[in-house]
Amino acid sequence: MMKTFLAGVVSTLLLATAAQAAEPVKIALIDPLSGPMASAGQPAYEHLKFAAERINANGGMNGHPVEIVGLDNKLSPQESLVQLQKAMDNGVDFITQGNGSSVASALIAGIEKHNRRNPGDERLFLNYAAVDPVFTNERCSFWHFRFDANSDMKMNALTDYLAGQKEIKKVYLINQDYSHGRSVSTQARKMLKEKRPDIEVVGNDFHPLAKVKDFTPYISKIQASGADAVITGNWGQDMTLLVKAAADFGLDAPFFTYYGASSGVATQLGEKGVDRLYQINEYYGDFEDPEMAQRQVDLYKKANWDFYYLRLSNMLDMLKKAADQEKSVNPVVIAKALEGMTLTSTTGELVMRAEDHQIQLPMFISVMDDGMKYGAEGTEFNFHKVARIERDDVTLPTTCRMRRPK
Repeated sequence: MMKTFLAGVVSTLLLATAAQAAEPVKIALIDPLSGPMASAGQPAYEHLKFAAERINANGGMNGHPVEIVGLDNKLSPQESLVQLQKAMDNGVDFITQGNGSSVASALIAGIEKHNRRNPGDERLFLNYAAVDPVFTNERCSFWHFRFDANSDMKMNALTDYLAGQKEIKKVYLINQDYSHGRSVSTQARKMLKEKRPDIEVVGNDFHPLAKVKDFTPYISKIQASGADAVITGNWGQDMTLLVKAAADFGLDAPFFTYYGASSGVATQLGEKGVDRLYQINEYYGDFEDPEMAQRQVDLYKKANWDFYYLRLSNMLDMLKKAADQEKSVNPVVIAKALEGMTLTSTTGELVMRAEDHQIQLPMFISVMDDGMKYGAEGTEFNFHKVARIERDDVTLPTTCRMRRPK
């Protein structure tokens, strides 16, 4: 028994040593790391570094250590292209980003342009949160993989749940005024009409991205509308300030959100969010899996951020599986290996659909609760699971007609 244990320890140490000796695989995160939306970019950066440490401790990607490079784009598509060029000039083969579909749009175009002009020096875009559906439909690209459910998939799951909430008769929509927010609004109206034609949409507001400091005027309109519920795709500061204004104003209507667990929400809202703030996500705060629970504890202790981005861990696990399977860290080889790949995650089996490079996964509806074993942001509040939507029920068809390299 002792010999077996020692052999395992030696094997792990040898894997880690070999990974450290090889050239690193660089993954650049291009996201807002300063300014009002840094509360979305910074936790992703810390989560990526945290996940990379686990990958490296298990031999890296085909023996290569993973190195995370953080590049601040200040939420600007133009600055993102500057940072993209900087990353490529410094030998980064894999680009990841998630905050802002306008940024993702620019990065997809920039990487496609580079790869067309530089055969043999291709780069890969790993999208962890930019959820505009066009990226895996009419604008699908071989060089783009999305590890988060797109906006339509989330709304499909969310409206399935809302269809069963008979007490909800009036819904108010409020979203950021860009492609993602517009998509949330369009699909909410379309899917609610299909699944609950008796629900009335009593408001449909759009506001500038990362510009509003006081949402009270919007909350006043929601209150006056008599809405039974609010649906929003807001994220980052726009999510935190919106729900804080609702709590301060005394609005009782529940909020059904894409990003209710955005950084700062638990601290700002506290008990005012209990049983009122819902989110649709690939994970929740109950942490039934002991390993996931320990990661929450470890990440918060290490970086003072919560374990929010399960999809980033899944993304690196898929990259490692592809690299180890193909004995290569070449972006083209990795891309081909990712097509159709399955991964057993803590929530079930995930599939990277080959047709459009859109991850297929189960989703969860959760609501803020108190007295949680693993509280967010050092509080007792986190999100408690109320419904699971199976992968096949989240899945939607694609219109993608992808051009693949020869």
